[in-house]
Amino acid sequence: MLRRPVESAQYASDQYQALLAEYGFVCSMSRKGHCWDNAVAERFFLNLKMERVWQRNYANHAEAKFDVANYTAGFYNCERLHSVLGNLPPSVYERKMAEKELIVVSEIT
Repeated sequence: MLRRPVESAQYASDQYQALLAEYGFVCSMSRKGHCWDNAVAERFFLNLKMERVWQRNYANHAEAKFDVANYTAGFYNCERLHSVLGNLPPSVYERKMAEKELIVVSEIT
């Protein structure tokens, strides 16, 4: 639990970084102009908006929440093909990876 608020500080500011360090957190940020850290999350939210949210007219917040949860758990993770995963849904890809034989790593480095 935070003892004091961070007042509109930038994530890279000394004050914010000190607060993270105080609580044992490590901030994950790339250098300025390198946006790869959050590219996967940004792509997910773009797909969510394009494929679902912008196609619907929600009556209220509860309906939107329910629909987005169903899209994510039911379609995005279980049915939607992801090119980066060899055109498999994440659930199928994870299952196939779990079935693969483990690689033995030597303790000698």
